[in-house]
Amino acid sequence: MLITGFPSAVTDTNCWVVAPAPGEQCVVIDPGIGVVPQLDEVLAEHRLHPVAVLLTHGHFDHTFSVLPVCQARDVPAYIHPADRRQLADPWSGVGMPPGTPLFGSLTFAEPDDVRELRSEDKVSLAGLDFAVTHAPGHSAGSVVFGLSGSDEAVLFSGDVLFAGSIGRTDLPGGSMADMERSLRSVILPLDDGTTVHPGHGPSTSVARERATNPYLRAL
Repeated sequence: MLITGFPSAVTDTNCWVVAPAPGEQCVVIDPGIGVVPQLDEVLAEHRLHPVAVLLTHGHFDHTFSVLPVCQARDVPAYIHPADRRQLADPWSGVGMPPGTPLFGSLTFAEPDDVRELRSEDKVSLAGLDFAVTHAPGHSAGSVVFGLSGSDEAVLFSGDVLFAGSIGRTDLPGGSMADMERSLRSVILPLDDGTTVHPGHGPSTSVARERATNPYLRAL
C-alpha cells in the first residue's frame, strides 16, 4: 500500500494520498491551501489516478483546493453533512464575516459531485476500504477514516487527534465536551498498533498518544 503526504506551505495542513500501489487509482484526503502543484507532482511521481477526495471536516485549510482537484478530474468529494455548508461558505466554520478574503479567494463553491458521509459508513474507493466514524468536537462534522487491508491499522484523524495534542474546540461548531466524548469513544478503543496520520504535524501511533498525550491521559 502507498500512503504519502505533504503539508500545505501556508497552514501546515497535511494532504494525504492513498493508493493500493504505485501506478494505481488513489484517494486524496484534505487538499488544503495551495497544494495543487505539489499534489500534481506526487500523482505524476507515483503514476496515480485520483478517483475521489475525502474530507475529514469542513474547515477551509483542509478543503481550500477541493474544487480544482475534483473538477480537473471529474471526481466526487465526500464530507459529513454537518460540515457540508462550509464548502461554499468557509467563513461560517471560522467565525469570519462572509466575503472576507481568504488567502486571495473571495468566492467558493461545491464541486459538482458532493457525497455525504455518515458515521459507520464503509466507503470503498480505488480498491481501498475506508471506515467512517463521526468524531465531533473540533467541528460538528469532523470524521476520522480507518483504513483496512494494510499490514497495520491506519487512521486518518484530521484535526481530532495530533501527535501530543488535539484540535481546537473554540471555533463555530466546536465543543470540548463533544471532543472528550469523541476521544473516549472513538480514539481510546483503537488498537495500540494503529498508525495515526493527522491533519497537522507528524504521524504518530495510538500507543504513543495513549501514553503521552495529555488529553488522552486525562481521560
